[in-house]
Amino acid sequence: MKKTTSRGFTLIELLVVIAIIALLAAILFPVFASTREKARQTVCVSNLKQIGLAVRMYVQDFDETFPVFHAYNFSPAPGQPGHRGVESQLEPYTKSRDIFRCPDDSGGQAAANDVPGSESYRDAYGSSYRFMAACFSVVHGADGSYQNNAPIDPMLYAEKVVTDADYEFPAETRIMRDEMFSFFSAKNDPGYTKYGYFPPYFSSWHGGGGGMVFADGHAKFVVSERYFQETRATPAGRSFLDGCWYGCE
Repeated sequence: MKKTTSRGFTLIELLVVIAIIALLAAILFPVFASTREKARQTVCVSNLKQIGLAVRMYVQDFDETFPVFHAYNFSPAPGQPGHRGVESQLEPYTKSRDIFRCPDDSGGQAAANDVPGSESYRDAYGSSYRFMAACFSVVHGADGSYQNNAPIDPMLYAEKVVTDADYEFPAETRIMRDEMFSFFSAKNDPGYTKYGYFPPYFSSWHGGGGGMVFADGHAKFVVSERYFQETRATPAGRSFLDGCWYGCE
C-alpha cells in the first residue's frame, strides 16, 4: 500500500492568505464603522424628535410660552450639571433624562474646563444638545447675566418671555442642536479653534454632521453648511450667529 503524506503550506502561501485577510479587513472595517455611526445618528435624531415633541407639549400646556432658559452655573457642586434649565422643565414630558445624551458624546476640553471630572457634555451641562438661548424665555443670573455664580438667587423672574406667536418661521428656526456643532461667533479666536469647534461648521461628531430641533417640533440631521446658514436662530431674526452658545444673543 502506497503511503501518502500531506503537504503543509509554504511560506509564500501563508503570506498570500495573510495579505488577503488584511485586504478584506481594510475594506470591511470602514463599512462596519459607517454602519455603526449611522445607527448612532438614528438614535440621536430619535432623541431630538422626542425632545421636539416635549417642547411642543410644554408650549401647549403653558399658554403657548416656551420653556425658561435659566442662567448657567460655573463651578457647580460635585455631581451637579453646570446648567439646569430647559431639559429639567421637559422631564415631565420626556420621562427620561437619557434622551438628552447623544450616543457620540465623549466630552471635550470645554466641558472638562467648565466642570472638572466630567466625561461628557451630558455630564457637564445636563445635555449633549445645546439650546438656543435666544429662542426660549430667559431667567438671568443674580448678576444680571447668563452666568449665575451667586450661592442664592432670592428672586428669579423671566426677563424675556418667548411665545409661539414670536416665531415668524417656526419650521426654519432651530431651537436646539448637537453640542459639538461649530462655535460660530468667534471663528478667529484660537482659544476655541483648539477645541475643535471650527472650521468647518460640522465637527467630528456623526462624521461631520449634526442634529437640530426646530420651533415647530420637527428634527432632522444636517450635513450641508449651506442649509445650516439658511436656518434661523432667533424667533424673528435671520442671523445664524445669534443664540449659538449658552447666553449668546
